[in-house]
Amino acid sequence: MILIRAIGLTLLLVMASLLPSSAAEADLRAVIAKFATAANFSATEAVVRELAATGDPAVEPPLSALADGNLYIRKADSQVFVGKDAGDGIDLLDPLSGEKAASAAKTDLTKIKVNNGLRRVIRDALGTLTLRATDPAVRIAAAATMFKTPDAANIEPLDAAIAAETDASVKALFEQARAASLLVSDRPEADKLSAIALIAARGDRDAVSLLTSVEANSQGAVKDAASSAIATINSTLALWDAGQNIWYGISLGSVLLLAAIGLAITFGVMGVINMAHGEMVMLGAYTTFVVQQVIRTSFPGLFDWSLVIALPLAFLVAAFVGLAIERGVIRFLYGRPLETLLATWGVSLILQQAVRTIFGPTNQEVGNPSWMSGSFDIGQLAITWNRLWILVFALLVFGVLLYVMKRTPWGLRMRAVTANRRMAASMGIRTPWVDALTFALGSGIAGIAGVALSQIDNVSPNLGRGYIIDSFMVVVFGGVGNLWGTLVGAFSLGIVNKFLEPYAGAVLGKIVVLVLIILFIQKRPRGLFALKGRAVEA
Repeated sequence: MILIRAIGLTLLLVMASLLPSSAAEADLRAVIAKFATAANFSATEAVVRELAATGDPAVEPPLSALADGNLYIRKADSQVFVGKDAGDGIDLLDPLSGEKAASAAKTDLTKIKVNNGLRRVIRDALGTLTLRATDPAVRIAAAATMFKTPDAANIEPLDAAIAAETDASVKALFEQARAASLLVSDRPEADKLSAIALIAARGDRDAVSLLTSVEANSQGAVKDAASSAIATINSTLALWDAGQNIWYGISLGSVLLLAAIGLAITFGVMGVINMAHGEMVMLGAYTTFVVQQVIRTSFPGLFDWSLVIALPLAFLVAAFVGLAIERGVIRFLYGRPLETLLATWGVSLILQQAVRTIFGPTNQEVGNPSWMSGSFDIGQLAITWNRLWILVFALLVFGVLLYVMKRTPWGLRMRAVTANRRMAASMGIRTPWVDALTFALGSGIAGIAGVALSQIDNVSPNLGRGYIIDSFMVVVFGGVGNLWGTLVGAFSLGIVNKFLEPYAGAVLGKIVVLVLIILFIQKRPRGLFALKGRAVEA
């Protein structure tokens, strides 16, 4: 007996839960049926707004069908259906469930017409429906749309959404969207002043755009409040813009550090002006391209590991080519800087032409792994993952190289040769092999720089040409052969470049930087951090 009562109670509860749903569906169908009696666009718009006011996601399919021109009225009984083209006829789908109800000839149906104004209303209506979506990202997108296209009709749906929202961050966005809609409504002045304060706290460019429109279309206290808020936001944005320029400068500095750090070693230890250094960077980038091509065709599941695989290969390829250049050309030209400059320039042309012959002259596609794609915001700063990872990578390479130079026997030999080559040779250090391995190390580092640069620049035979001059400027400015000088020089020049670009342009900015470096070298010929040693000071 108890079991029977329990079953009966459960059935009553299920029926009670279904009754409101059935009643709500009946109400929705009654509203949708009004499309059949709408005599003009204004009447159709009124039905759209009535559907949107229900806040029920079930009305999204008929509204989307109306926007796409796929909502029909059957002439025989004035019922409204979503139509799907079936060749010689139209399949009629239930506007709420989406199930096929019937088929009809095109002559038996009347298409509900829409214009651009009605499409905008439908778009806004669909935006209000997404306020109740289960996915927070959808609700955030809806709030952003409503903030950028404010409408007094959005206030009530937003009030309901704010009351039901449990996520504090999403709720704040809903409140900002409601404030934007208040400013275009006929609500009291006090409400609009509160809305301006809320939007001013948002503090971004979208807020400035909205408040500028309010300022132009308002009078009295509302206009004054909007003007004051715009001034406050602009002053804050100026600080964020300065921060963004600093980040861009640090990002550029990390690229310059990667490109110049190998050059700093070879130039400092060997005194060789290596005009083929940019081509070592290019070889590293093309190694990345080859690795990704092999992975795409044979091991597609490893694509996210492509850069990790390419790093040691790029180092070895560039280091081997660098060793071959030193043993085959440069070792015969020590003490003759002009000849080494011309010889390495010729080598750079040979390497460029070899790459053109093998891979072609056009840019090659190098993809971004998922962990280097996309961006994120810190306040008003936009930071891309690929630039952030390149900064981390550049500092890691710098740290490893600093350890090698300061804490290993080979680094001690390199520093000894840099300080006094003849004394180092008299102590038994094989300076020719130190030169060869140093040149190979510098070239290898340029190769792994090419792996990083392939993620932010075009991979082409001319890739290295764009960095060779900047690399020499970094090395000369920081102090020839000094790693800390290279680090400071790279980030200093990067930040200065990015602050000059908005005022002077990219090309003129580089010219100004070059002039400033020339003036600086006049005062400090050895750069920021000069190497010390009897040979160096002689």
